[in-house]
Amino acid sequence: MPARRFLYVIAGVIVLLLAAGIGWNLFQDRLLRAAFVPSAPFAPLADATAPDYAGAAAWLARPDLPDDPSRFVAPGFARAERPDVAVFYVPPTSYLKSDRWNAPLDDAEANEKLRLFASSQASAFNGMGAIWAPRYRQATLGAFLTADANATAAIDFAYQDVARAFDAFLAQIPQSRPILLAGHSQGALHLMRLMAERVAGKPVAHRIVAAYVVGWPVSQTADLPAMGLPACTGPNEPGCVLSWQSFAEPADTHLITDIYAATHGLTGAARKGTPMLCTNPITGAPATAALPGANLGALVPDARMQNAELKPGLVPARCDASGFLMIGVAPKGYGGYVLPGGNFHVFDYALFWANIRADAEARAKAFMAR
Repeated sequence: MPARRFLYVIAGVIVLLLAAGIGWNLFQDRLLRAAFVPSAPFAPLADATAPDYAGAAAWLARPDLPDDPSRFVAPGFARAERPDVAVFYVPPTSYLKSDRWNAPLDDAEANEKLRLFASSQASAFNGMGAIWAPRYRQATLGAFLTADANATAAIDFAYQDVARAFDAFLAQIPQSRPILLAGHSQGALHLMRLMAERVAGKPVAHRIVAAYVVGWPVSQTADLPAMGLPACTGPNEPGCVLSWQSFAEPADTHLITDIYAATHGLTGAARKGTPMLCTNPITGAPATAALPGANLGALVPDARMQNAELKPGLVPARCDASGFLMIGVAPKGYGGYVLPGGNFHVFDYALFWANIRADAEARAKAFMAR
């Protein structure tokens, strides 16, 4: 396994770039679809393949698992011995194949990537919480490169697993236990719907410490009102939603804004022209910018997180007028694994690992005090 093989999509994109040359610039959408979108019609995986969330095997992370990748800590940090909060973390896409629309649970390559994501993302919360992360029959990468009915069915199929996992999670923790929600990319998309259907207007909403909906665009007017919690306006504020999408400068965000403008939010209203939610993960607030010195530590992962480095002061952060998080000049240490347009999507958590950790601990403390 080559060093820093931490990502799940850029490898395929880089191969296409090298192979297609100038043609990539002209036909990038067509090339991506050809490489990643399944050609067969959607067919739901058999009921027999459904994860049983009453058992440990259906979980990527759970407090009683002997080999839990979310227990990673960077040097100088420690896990909470007696965590007061239960964390429900929904991991991102790790299945890239085009042989089917939804991933089987036993795909070795996808599962290896899932472990890396749990180590570099969910681990940010183990200083204050006990982490639960479900395995689910996620939609393949190609489902996010087309808007046809097959893709919609695949994403909906994946969500049903996540919803069942959340119900099982609630059944297995004390009814008084505070909850932190977190997700990334496809996981954040499912988390948004989960909040709208399982949190908003329900008693469990009063138990939410915070919701980190990262790496997926959230409309402040077309999505947020349906999610049951307001946007976070500052640090030390509990019961609110944080979201960001990281770009180096100069940034080209049109691949996201084009899709954003063409879709409707959880409220049913169009997202086009609506403000996108952006929280600065360094400051915990949307409006304040942060210099590199305020970054407590960016995680630069290696192949298996065995020699991952934590580098303070690596990048600044500011939310721009369009709702994207700008991190200045692209930092070194992340190789060629950056998406087109300077998109540091895969590193949305890693770039701010220590700040996210401190932010979650502060919000949990405020929640307990409240």
